[in-house]
Amino acid sequence: MLILLGARNLSLSELMKKVSSIYWAALSVLTAFSACEKRAPEAMSAGPPEVLITEVVQKEVPVFRQWVGTVDGIQNAEVRARTEGYLTTISYQQGGYVKQGDVLFQIDSRPFVASLDQAKGQLQEARATLLGVELDAKRAKELFDTKVISEQEYTNKTQLYQTKLAAVAAAQAAVEQAQLNLDYTKIVSPLNGIAGQQQAQIGDLVGAGVNQVLTTVSQIDPIWFYLPISEQTYWEFADRIKELMAVPEAKRKENVELILADGSVYPRKGKFAFLNRQVDPKTGTIQVAVSFPNPELTLRPGQYGMARAELQTIPNALLIPQQAVSQLQGNNQVAVVNPDGKAEIRAVKVGETYEGMIVVTEGLKAHENVIVEGFQRVRQGIPVSAKPYPEAPKTEGAKDVSEKKSSASPQKSRKDRSDELVAG
Repeated sequence: MLILLGARNLSLSELMKKVSSIYWAALSVLTAFSACEKRAPEAMSAGPPEVLITEVVQKEVPVFRQWVGTVDGIQNAEVRARTEGYLTTISYQQGGYVKQGDVLFQIDSRPFVASLDQAKGQLQEARATLLGVELDAKRAKELFDTKVISEQEYTNKTQLYQTKLAAVAAAQAAVEQAQLNLDYTKIVSPLNGIAGQQQAQIGDLVGAGVNQVLTTVSQIDPIWFYLPISEQTYWEFADRIKELMAVPEAKRKENVELILADGSVYPRKGKFAFLNRQVDPKTGTIQVAVSFPNPELTLRPGQYGMARAELQTIPNALLIPQQAVSQLQGNNQVAVVNPDGKAEIRAVKVGETYEGMIVVTEGLKAHENVIVEGFQRVRQGIPVSAKPYPEAPKTEGAKDVSEKKSSASPQKSRKDRSDELVAG
């Protein structure tokens, strides 16, 4: 009414515009007021965010390390002919097991039999000549003692005897050498093991001038797994390695697992055999050998694998699920629910992983409650609704512990695996 009374001097169109503007202004105020009334109950009904928590576990944790390496024989003997001749027989099965002394190849022995017979004949001739000279020397001694012959004649007889005696010794050596050459026509295995592929054919000339490798025999039971460790890893466990190597090899504990190229675990465990004397200047690594029993001869030289060994234990380690740790700009964080039911964000330092859990070295205490799920919904100091994490962490029967930066999987290509031999 006041608006209409104050608008007597306005035209009808001006009056309608003024009423319309007042209407829309009033409508906007009512809408805003209504929205505020709706949001307030909703905010009050949302409540604290729901999170899942678990308790920090404290226990002794074994520390494992793993390295990619290659299998090789303890001894790999290159078989060569020790005398020159033509091959007449190949007497072994390629890739088969041979024993020390087994004949692998045969060289034509006829020339060596003839040489031996000739040497024996020369020995008999030298012995016969020596017998006559020996009797003459004895007679000359008697005559010289009775002053029948001169000293010069006696000396000549004695020297002749010594010469013929040396000739017999030379003839004897020639017989022994001829016998050796005949024996060398049979090329035998120098050790027990697997004989490789033949590198010569029947009829080939082999021997001193050729110096050809005929085959290789590898001793593979036990067999060695060679792995390189970095200098950093060596210094980390130098005292432990020194202590281990001080124990006689026969008494060392078999606690090294071998993971094969197909991902399976070799059924027998191995033990550390030796640590090389020097660091390889090209790779900066030290070679270690692990000895594995191989009675079935299933492991062969050149195979790739991954060795995994327990090197130490961490006493009273604090463990939480890995998913409870979040990263922000390279720093690790966890959320803890304090006794007041409020969230507390903490920076932590982590170490080894263990059965899907991770060791926290700094930032937590035993039996504190950490948030496993719901970290992204909480802020420092806000109340939370905490419920137990449904999957309880494992605390016993540890086997699968890997280092923070594990080596490459043995299922990769040979080039990739050889590039990743530096581990630890």
